[in-house]
Amino acid sequence: MSRDARINTLLLALVAALAVLPLVLGLGDHKEEPFTGADGEAETAITEIAPEYEPWFSPLYEPPSGEVESGLFALQAAIGAGVLSYYFGLRRGRRQGDARSSGPSRAGAGTDTGEGDEAGPGTGEGDGAGPGTGEGDGAGPVDGTGAGVDTSTGTGDGAAAGRPV
Repeated sequence: MSRDARINTLLLALVAALAVLPLVLGLGDHKEEPFTGADGEAETAITEIAPEYEPWFSPLYEPPSGEVESGLFALQAAIGAGVLSYYFGLRRGRRQGDARSSGPSRAGAGTDTGEGDEAGPGTGEGDGAGPGTGEGDGAGPVDGTGAGVDTSTGTGDGAAAGRPV
C-alpha cells in the first residue's frame, strides 16, 4: 500500500471515529437534546448568565420547523463541499496539465530500426506511432524519415500504415 493510501485510510478511520465515539460513549445522554447545534448551546448559556440580555439582531428568515432548518443547513454544506471540490479538482488538473506540457516532448522520439509501424525518426521499413526496435505497431501516415508522434511503445507485429523508405 502506498504512503498516500495509508494516510487516506488513517484519515477516513479518524473521521469515522469522530462520528461514532460520541454515540458509543453516550456523551449527550444527560441532556434533553443531546446533539444540539452551537447556536442553541450559546443561547442557553447566555440566558443562564444574563437573563435580561436582548439580542442585537434578529434573523432575516425564520424557517417554519427544525427539519427545514436542518435541510437548509445540509444544502449549504453540500454547496460548499461542491465548490471546494471543484476548486481543488481544477487546481490538480491544471498542475497535471502543466507537468505534461513542461515534460520532455515525445514527438519524434521513437527510433524505428526494424519493420512495422513506428512513428518518429524511422530508419527501417515503414512508419507508425511509437518507439520500437523490432516489428512495432502503431498508427499514422508518416514516412520512414520520421516526423511522427510517439504514441505507442509496442514491439509486436504490425502492418505498415504509410510509405516504406
